[in-house]
Amino acid sequence: MNILILGSGGREHTIAWKLAQSTECENLYVAPGNSGTTQIAENLNIKVTDFEAIKDATLSKEIDMVVVGPEDPLVQGVHDFFINDKSLQHVAVIGPQKAAAQLEGSKEFAKEFMMRHNIPTAAYQSFTSENLEEGYAFLETLNPPYVLKADGLAAGKGVLIINDIEEAKVELKNMLVDAKFGNASATVVIEEFLDGIELSCFVLTDGENYKILPTAKDYKRIGEGDTGLNTGGMGAVSPVPFADSSFMEKIEEQIVKPTVKGLKEDNLPYKGFIFIGLIKVGDQPKVIEYNVRLGDPETEVVLPRLKNDLGQLFKAVADESLGSINIDIDERAATTVMLVSGGYPEAYEKGKRISGTDEVENSILFHAGAQEQDGAVLTSGGRVMAVTSYGNTYQEALKKSYQSIENINFDKMYYRKDIGFDL
Repeated sequence: MNILILGSGGREHTIAWKLAQSTECENLYVAPGNSGTTQIAENLNIKVTDFEAIKDATLSKEIDMVVVGPEDPLVQGVHDFFINDKSLQHVAVIGPQKAAAQLEGSKEFAKEFMMRHNIPTAAYQSFTSENLEEGYAFLETLNPPYVLKADGLAAGKGVLIINDIEEAKVELKNMLVDAKFGNASATVVIEEFLDGIELSCFVLTDGENYKILPTAKDYKRIGEGDTGLNTGGMGAVSPVPFADSSFMEKIEEQIVKPTVKGLKEDNLPYKGFIFIGLIKVGDQPKVIEYNVRLGDPETEVVLPRLKNDLGQLFKAVADESLGSINIDIDERAATTVMLVSGGYPEAYEKGKRISGTDEVENSILFHAGAQEQDGAVLTSGGRVMAVTSYGNTYQEALKKSYQSIENINFDKMYYRKDIGFDL
């Protein structure tokens, strides 16, 4: 097959790295891609939401399958665009249709879905600027800390966790009245705070059958000890040590099965990844959120542990034969540490030359916010590169990643030195 991947981050470089090893993959394209994907695929300078340009490339490059990396094109309906265009209907799309993508596109939609299908999650209510005073009153009924979530997509930054009730009220007003996150916070979901330890569960489904991929745990905060601002993710570990077989059984029975069944019952066609953000409260799993694609940087530890041919898995998703495939997981642990630009997640500079990557031997480098220019690799985003390693334990894998990082350098480079600290 000729395969086109949409996206430009570490997740897409990892998907490309895995598909490049597939017996099913003839020609590989990434739009727009980065300095990592250019080494294993052909980059196409196309925005992920420019559906007409994606159509032109699909036809001219004779693409058989499109793999959608980020959430934006899914929420905007790229899968539906292919289904509704006669010249594109033969192309398999890995990623849910627009209606199902609302699981990530709207926190309120996701909460209603969970309530409808008895999927364990935090108690919640939704508010708009019209009923701001009711929002204040609901906050009064909760114990701190207070969780405020922008309903729409806010690039992973639309969730606030606040300890002080007065500050929570100010932020609620900022989100609803002053549009702190633009249209994304026209509706805000307030929910009870769940105290526990988080993990991510990844599911691949063809709409009928599903397969559970390796678990992972990511680290969102910029500062060590999980302090400071939220980021897109500073590192990840797989497997999650506390997710033993009995806990995984609870996840499958209480969450994965009712999710896949619920999508079918609600007539929400789904072919692709379901990322389930979970929290372990006592011995029980509860859902924090759904994403409708792979997470980043979790992809950088999940796919390296998957021994299956990813092209064959995607083909099985397309023709709804996923049930006949057994998932084969590498017993080793995998960890990744994200190198970021100084100042991220706030203002940061771009165009810094990255050196030393060719000296890294014991890790896999997945490029994210990096682009090739005149033979040099330069920073082009906040999260620049993920350094992934294998080990018999996650501690051993982390040690390798940190040793590899000693070779890499760019101006104002920053990374967390405590990934896995809470395990």
